Amino acid sequence: MAQNPTFLHTLTRPNAARIRRAAAAAVAGLSAIALLSACGYGSKAEGTSSAGSANSAAASGGSASGGKLSADTVKIGYFANLTHGTALVGLQEGLFQKELGATQIKTQVFNAGPAEIEALNAGSIDIGWIGPSPAINGYTKSDGKSLRIIGGSASGGVKLVVNPDKVSSLDDLKGKKIATPQLGNTQDVALLNYLAGKGYKVDPSSGAGDVSVVRTDNKVTPDAYKQGSIDGAWVPEPTASKLVTLGAKVLLNEKDVWPDKKFVITNIIVSQKFLKEHPDVVEAVLRGSVNANAFIKANPDKAKADANEAIKKDSGNALEPAILDPAWADIDFLDDPLAGTLQAEADHAVTAGLLKKPSLNGIYDLSLLNKVLAAKGQAPVADAGLGTK
Repeated sequence: MAQNPTFLHTLTRPNAARIRRAAAAAVAGLSAIALLSACGYGSKAEGTSSAGSANSAAASGGSASGGKLSADTVKIGYFANLTHGTALVGLQEGLFQKELGATQIKTQVFNAGPAEIEALNAGSIDIGWIGPSPAINGYTKSDGKSLRIIGGSASGGVKLVVNPDKVSSLDDLKGKKIATPQLGNTQDVALLNYLAGKGYKVDPSSGAGDVSVVRTDNKVTPDAYKQGSIDGAWVPEPTASKLVTLGAKVLLNEKDVWPDKKFVITNIIVSQKFLKEHPDVVEAVLRGSVNANAFIKANPDKAKADANEAIKKDSGNALEPAILDPAWADIDFLDDPLAGTLQAEADHAVTAGLLKKPSLNGIYDLSLLNKVLAAKGQAPVADAGLGTK
């Protein structure tokens, strides 16, 4: 994993060598304790495959909008997570391929954001679905040269769930052990910001303090809960609903701490090089994304089944209805990237002491998305002043 010149990398499954490299980066210069990381499961890419079904446009060599596109292949990355449902459903239903025509889709499935950002930087993927924290980190550590956020995908799907025998209310967190997925990841920042707002003192690096913040991979959080080594967790779906099936209760839905109950959990990013060279392909993918979100709204049960089938293909295991149903219901799929909340999440990381204030100017390029929305008679979405000039 490449070193960030401004922040230390969040370490998934840390070892001594990685810790020494991270410490060296900090001593060399520069002062934050953690970089913003992923909101996913682990740290490695899961592999590659081709995706997308054939259709009449593809068979004739053109896209659904007419004409052959400028690239023969587009490489798309995403997580096998419900919060990446736009990608899952769009691929499963062939909605991206319909817009891309003869342009072949190749997919790569990731467990966490750092690996996806590295793949984007290396040219292994062109476009990706990813959480806000790794998007911010990827942009800032490249001095604004690696990526653009070109669209939204999902909001919500994050909860604070606790052992009801140990935690009775939001005022009963002192002395408790609450898990987050990774140091500096999106949920870690959210919890630290929330605890600070409640007056609790927590060291952001170690997690020690009035409340113990325990960084635990989402894959092992359920076992940690069963063993009693944590009292709760601030986690994304479907981990939150999995813990509920083990007896936990939802103490707080993160939606309730945001204006209008909306905050970005998944963005669409593209490499600046690919955007410059193949804007027609990027536009086609965005049409597929908008169509996928419309399909999800119009066919919620079919879309949920599609997403679960895609997760089964990509990870080997489908989600049980007791986990799938409440998790899916808590996620809002939308085209708006909710740019104002991206800035707020960065500000929360600064307040928590995890990040020096970054410059996010130019992180968004929503011109193609707004072109797609206009063609459908829909209102444009805003970049909160963080768009390209």
